[in-house]
Amino acid sequence: MILGVDPGTRKCGYAVLERLGAQPLALGIAALDDFRARLDTLRATWPIELVAIGHGTNSSVRDAGMPFVLVDERETTLQARTRFFADHPPRGWRRLVPRGMLLPDRPIDDYAALLIAERYLSLPV
Repeated sequence: MILGVDPGTRKCGYAVLERLGAQPLALGIAALDDFRARLDTLRATWPIELVAIGHGTNSSVRDAGMPFVLVDERETTLQARTRFFADHPPRGWRRLVPRGMLLPDRPIDDYAALLIAERYLSLPV
């Protein structure tokens, strides 16, 4: 199992993924202050082998004593928006607006974390 993390200054997106192409087992966003407790809960629920973390602060993972790898997170925000709208298509008048002009109705750090985990899993061995 891989835990993807999109670290931010106030919150972290996270995604637990079993393998490339699989549906995420967990997807969420936690306040930075609460992330360590969320990390403990995720570790108790799933046998997480590695954390794929986007370039940024990794102190929460390092302090937890978990193995981690830094993953390039360039353009994950734009790709996360595309993925979000694929999973949650706009309704009503919003479906008439070009997707590139729409903003999600909630933070999408969890989708960025999912993309980070998928990027790690797709790296050549």
